[in-house]
Amino acid sequence: MKKTAPLLLLLALHCTLAAQTPIALLKYGGGGDWYANPTSLPNLVAFCNSDQNMNLDPQPATVDVGSIEIFNYPFLHMTGHGNVVFTPQEAQNLRTYLIGGGFLHIDDNYGLRQFIVPEMKKVFPELDFVELPYNHPIYHQKYDFPNGLPKIHEHDNLPPRGYGLVWEGRLVCFFSWECDLGDGWEDTDVHRDSQATHIRALRMGSNILSYVFTQQP
Repeated sequence: MKKTAPLLLLLALHCTLAAQTPIALLKYGGGGDWYANPTSLPNLVAFCNSDQNMNLDPQPATVDVGSIEIFNYPFLHMTGHGNVVFTPQEAQNLRTYLIGGGFLHIDDNYGLRQFIVPEMKKVFPELDFVELPYNHPIYHQKYDFPNGLPKIHEHDNLPPRGYGLVWEGRLVCFFSWECDLGDGWEDTDVHRDSQATHIRALRMGSNILSYVFTQQP
């Protein structure tokens, strides 16, 4: 507890004093396209600010997983299709961040799962991803998703699933799979999504952020 308390205080102080709360996209090694969906986070931020007055920084940052800069951001978003590799130092840095009060949302943009699950084992060898039940509060913030994650894009004709890593009773990582929220957050002309699909994805994204900032134990 002594090791994590300063980090919790740092994150709390940053969020309290900052004129706007910053969030960031996580950059990782291994060759995967961490940079996929360039319009998704800005669109999500704009929606959350207008819909729920969250006062998020309108320009999400990009941070390296091994950098101390991740501690400036209470929320990290990670996406991609391909390979992910965490070095031992990067895995330890991410572990310290998550234990200390940070939150990671991993959104599988199709093909990420086979790489990210073993890499997160480097971060938390003692934890496994568990599927969150439909009554979990992350699905029931301002917007109600009684069946869990919405289906945004078809991948392998499988239902969307939401998984979590839970550290000492706190959800520290949420993994959305077979859903593709990030594609849904993008400008609608990128994937030719309907406005209804776009809004549904944004609403689920706002639920995640609302949960992180207001509902965490």
